[in-house]
Amino acid sequence: MPVIQKSAVTSQTEPGRTSLDAVIVGAGFAGIYMLHRLRQLGLAARVLEAGDGVGGTWYWNRYPGARCDVLSMEYSYQFSPELQQEWAWSERYATQPEILRYANHVTDRFDLRRDIQFNTRVRAAVFDDASGRWAITTERGESITATYCVMATGCLSSTNRPQFKGLENFSGPIYHTGDWPHAGVDFSGQRVGIIGTGSSAIQSIPLIAEQAAHLHVFQRTASYSVPAQNGPLDLDSVKSIKADYAAYRARNWQQPFGVDFRTNPESALSVAVEERTREYEARWHYGSLGFLGAYGDLLVSGEANETAAEFIRDKIRSIVKDPALAEKLVPRQVVGCKRLCLDSGYYATFNRPNVTLVDVSTTPIEEITPHGLRVQDTEYTFDRLIFATGFDAMTGALEKIDIRGKGGLALKTKWAAGPRTYLGLATAGFPNLFTITGPGSPSVLSNMLPSIEQHVNWVSECIDYVHRRGVRTIEATEDAESQWVEHVNAVAHTTLYPNCNSWYLGANIPGKPRIFMPYLGVPPYVVKCKEVAARGYEGFALTV
Repeated sequence: MPVIQKSAVTSQTEPGRTSLDAVIVGAGFAGIYMLHRLRQLGLAARVLEAGDGVGGTWYWNRYPGARCDVLSMEYSYQFSPELQQEWAWSERYATQPEILRYANHVTDRFDLRRDIQFNTRVRAAVFDDASGRWAITTERGESITATYCVMATGCLSSTNRPQFKGLENFSGPIYHTGDWPHAGVDFSGQRVGIIGTGSSAIQSIPLIAEQAAHLHVFQRTASYSVPAQNGPLDLDSVKSIKADYAAYRARNWQQPFGVDFRTNPESALSVAVEERTREYEARWHYGSLGFLGAYGDLLVSGEANETAAEFIRDKIRSIVKDPALAEKLVPRQVVGCKRLCLDSGYYATFNRPNVTLVDVSTTPIEEITPHGLRVQDTEYTFDRLIFATGFDAMTGALEKIDIRGKGGLALKTKWAAGPRTYLGLATAGFPNLFTITGPGSPSVLSNMLPSIEQHVNWVSECIDYVHRRGVRTIEATEDAESQWVEHVNAVAHTTLYPNCNSWYLGANIPGKPRIFMPYLGVPPYVVKCKEVAARGYEGFALTV
């Protein structure tokens, strides 16, 4: 790898203003690896992080039962063979505390902490047309200028907090699963209400129910979930994978979602009912999001998808003892168009006498009261309230920062009708600004760690390329961006993904444009990124 011969020492352009080669916003897995790569190029870079530790989503999401839904042997960095060999996961699906320990281990192993500024929330990032540099200001009033600004703010980091009427009147503590107290919460003997039944709720509800005196679950839309079948990692399997980790990773990266889904190319409609049931049973007992890989047409054919959906519905009916309650928990939408969940005893939890499901799909929550909430004429009382209402995904964290490009154009204004990017990496009108796993990239529909590495490697090589050639700015062109946005949407509409109101489309956020944000298909995306770079960054305007 070519190395830029440049001092990593920062300079002061004027009192109170620091000058750097690059500012990275966010110290999650994207931010810390981005720092590592830019250091390798000899650049002066700094990470600005709102929290007091690394880990990103795994720093904030500390709710009971929080764990990854990708197999732990796949959910790690690949850039260091030594790191891959030395780190030992304990469970099939790693828990939040273990993932956070891993993030801290990587940070310290590569001596990254000294260039991370914690407890620093970025307020604005403004491109200066005259100097061709970014001016980044923090909420503490600090000012930093940089040639490059890299947004490593994460896809699931801006919490969605519904503004119910009367919310300010609730007398007890209110929590959000995406911003959980670091000391934990003891629900013993407490009456608890939880709003939402997405992934974080499905993971936390079984554990909260074990503690709480009573748990009320308020469900708007039932979710599909398959059992995680979690447990300690099989050491022989770990040894086998580590014997040729590179090949294992390479095989998985060629899968549509960049993860080992064991995708079966056959059609669900081409096999006998008995054979199809056996396949679904095998995947149910294996425990993985790879349930959706049982047949190649589950995400493109409504008829095929219904066979998988009805299999899961029947499983729910067999687990939940009360038939009427089971039907409330049975999802009706396409399976997979909302994020498929992994659980450990979720549906069985509703057999507990201290758990009550309240369906608010047709009779929504009217207001929060001092001692609970009201749905129509019924008031439910509890001591503590939990929002498991997810995130303003993909764009929320970016739009919370006042990002302004050429001519003072605000990113939020440009994206008013939906996010527009080229490859999910850059957006026209914003020179030298890069987004890691941004909208228009596989991101949340892929294994995030390899996707992060692929993006960081691409951005690093791009910066190296322009830096060595004396290029002042690099910026996506309007034409390339428009063509990419059209392509992302065209690919999405060959599938069933846009068929339901999911956070993939921003449907969970009132007023947010309904645009399918991630790109479907890891292998073709990676090929496209390589082609763009090989052609001298085709689709970008380079200014000397």
